[in-house]
Amino acid sequence: MSGSARVGVDQLTVTVYGTDTSGAQGDTVRDLYAEVYAEPPYHEGPAEVADFASGRHRTVDQRNFRLVVARWAGEPIGFAFGVPLRVSTTWWDGALTPLPEDITTEYPGRTFAIIELAVRRPYRRRGVGRRLHTHLIAGLSEERVTLLVRPEAPAPQQAYRAWGYRPVGRIRPFPGAPVYHAMIKQLPPPGDADARSHPRADPVGQHHRRDMR
Repeated sequence: MSGSARVGVDQLTVTVYGTDTSGAQGDTVRDLYAEVYAEPPYHEGPAEVADFASGRHRTVDQRNFRLVVARWAGEPIGFAFGVPLRVSTTWWDGALTPLPEDITTEYPGRTFAIIELAVRRPYRRRGVGRRLHTHLIAGLSEERVTLLVRPEAPAPQQAYRAWGYRPVGRIRPFPGAPVYHAMIKQLPPPGDADARSHPRADPVGQHHRRDMR
């Protein structure tokens, strides 16, 4: 991948993939993940990348999985993906302090979880993260969106707050995992798409849950 950092609107494209069409993007997503998460504070190597690829493979099979990939002049520069939370989800189980039931209770159509949002370093703060986020949540029927973000990554936290997310608690997704801030964004009623995203900065993409349930 080249290191070009000049992003022109006419050269930036974002493609949306579903469960049936995202499989062919596996190598692209893995390579982007490996590049972004090799950086601090993550310092992830081949073992973590393999773990990510395995977890993503399971997630792709879930109903209403959605993936978006950003390309500049045809070159992949970022991605994001997520799924609706199931009623039986374990998403909230790792809360370090008890969360109220009005946060943790899930029912069909309540919550869409953004599992990853990542942009290559040369292309950050240039509107790429905003475009990924906008396309990922466009047309969702869910009431809200949730994501996890590392406390050691202040830039993404600031961006998510600007995009309408609020922190609701700290979560350790599984034993031995880092601690994350859980954040939620309430979505307006379907049909009010313009109100769903007003971002002003681009995050690196710091939230991931290896196995969505």
